[in-house]
Amino acid sequence: MIGFPETDGGRAAPSWCRRREAPLFAERGMVAAAHPLTVTTGLAVLQRGGNGVDAAVAAALTAAVVMPEMCGLGGDLFALLHAPAKDGQAGQTVSVHGSGISPRGASIEYMRAASDDGGRTMPYQGPLSISVPGMIDAYFTLLERFGSKPFAEVAEQAIGYAESGYALLSNGAGAIAENAALIGRFPASAAVFLPGGKAPKAGELFRQRDLARTLRTISAEGRECFYRGALATRIVAALREAGGALSAEDFADHATELTAPLESSYRGYTVYQTGLPTQGLIMLEALNIVECAELNGTGVDSAAGIHLLVEAKKRAYADRLGYACDPAFGDTPLSTLLSKEWAAERYAGIDPNRATDDVPAGALKDGDTTYLSVVDSAGMMVSLIQSVSSAFGSGVVAGETGVVLNNRVGRGFSLEEGHVNIYAPGKKTMHTLNCYLIADQEGAPVLVGGTPGGDGQPQWNLQAITGMIDAGLDVQAAIELPRWTSWPGTDPMSLDNAFELRIEDRAGDEVIGALEERGHRVRRTGHWGGGGAEQIIARNPRTGVLAGGSDPRVEGLALGY
Repeated sequence: MIGFPETDGGRAAPSWCRRREAPLFAERGMVAAAHPLTVTTGLAVLQRGGNGVDAAVAAALTAAVVMPEMCGLGGDLFALLHAPAKDGQAGQTVSVHGSGISPRGASIEYMRAASDDGGRTMPYQGPLSISVPGMIDAYFTLLERFGSKPFAEVAEQAIGYAESGYALLSNGAGAIAENAALIGRFPASAAVFLPGGKAPKAGELFRQRDLARTLRTISAEGRECFYRGALATRIVAALREAGGALSAEDFADHATELTAPLESSYRGYTVYQTGLPTQGLIMLEALNIVECAELNGTGVDSAAGIHLLVEAKKRAYADRLGYACDPAFGDTPLSTLLSKEWAAERYAGIDPNRATDDVPAGALKDGDTTYLSVVDSAGMMVSLIQSVSSAFGSGVVAGETGVVLNNRVGRGFSLEEGHVNIYAPGKKTMHTLNCYLIADQEGAPVLVGGTPGGDGQPQWNLQAITGMIDAGLDVQAAIELPRWTSWPGTDPMSLDNAFELRIEDRAGDEVIGALEERGHRVRRTGHWGGGGAEQIIARNPRTGVLAGGSDPRVEGLALGY
């Protein structure tokens, strides 16, 4: 059983798995997330009779308060959801897309003129880096279509933390201190995060009263106030005053999309991913390439295994950069990129003994973020990721609303002529956000997982999935595999950099040395400095028992009952 320890030939936790000895087990419900208050919020909703979607939205709202460096009401949200069969209706797996457009009123010439480097790259942060926030509409869409409780009820705990305060954890306090220069550029942002001109310290009580009032307004008036009402007017006015270009019409036209997820098979399992404009396709293509080899024979944590995964990653990322874009602005050849034939062609170019330095897209023949997972007693499974893009997003808080606004436009678009992801007014940029859901050989959904981390996300998800399926590791051991990341990824500002393989020391001198012999430029990241915050919940479809794993590289956990 995928994700469970030492079952069906599963492998016991190896010697490098030292922080958490085993997964958490429960049978009635479970939440796994990167902040303890997020987890306890979601679990409380489950215990009060809410379903998986109610708990996921409640947890996500709390995350938007207690992890402002990672996510917030001014960010985006994507999710995969499996709703089990109920009242004669068949079960369904749905992809939820909650991202917004770039300003319709800002041309590419305008963005080039505003660029910090003479028109080469987009304004990375500040008021011109912001897209229409999609999170609020996505919350309401999830609750209305699949939830059982109203927004006002699931938002209660988040409002309480914003109004009465919460004790800052070390990661949150450190993020404020590290980004004080950005925050200090904008008076409304400094008023929230640098009270008295100083960054708050870990353990201090931190309040966001403006954000609490905004959440209360949304609870009372619904999503309309955020996109077409008084709140929208205030946000747009604050942006205009700061030099932004988003309009009231840009906000008013926003809507969440529900689509069929991307899917592919991997060694008998069906793996679902979020669709365009996310880069979920990267992980699926990389899995298809890896499937061409017998990875369980080489070992996912061996030099040969890591080399294969890294080279598969390079080819999948090159194809994403070459072909993927907002479906409204271009055609991405998904059926080709996700085919086994395409994967075989890409695999054929991998030298098992030598790293590739130059990886173009294949020839066609004609970050900051937070992630959480929830599973309830009925088998509803939610895999949800939300983000303001970089740490504190654009750096802009919209006046006295307390809303931190994203920098997805600045981070994601290219200004290069002919690039598939070139900036255009009213366009959605390609997203680093993605999350996954896995079904077994009988089609039963058995696992949800994901991680924040920009271009690290598909790579770390790839490592966890191959760890569970190929090596038979349980969810916790798969999360604790010595983590590696191949850079650069897809961010336009870093694409000219040479490939570098960043890897945790726990991989061992022998493995790291063998990777260097293959030509990888290696940088060690310490024992647990590989990045990410993977959260995974597995479900046994026969018994309903849940196994949860949470990344010890951050301050989160998995809890169930």
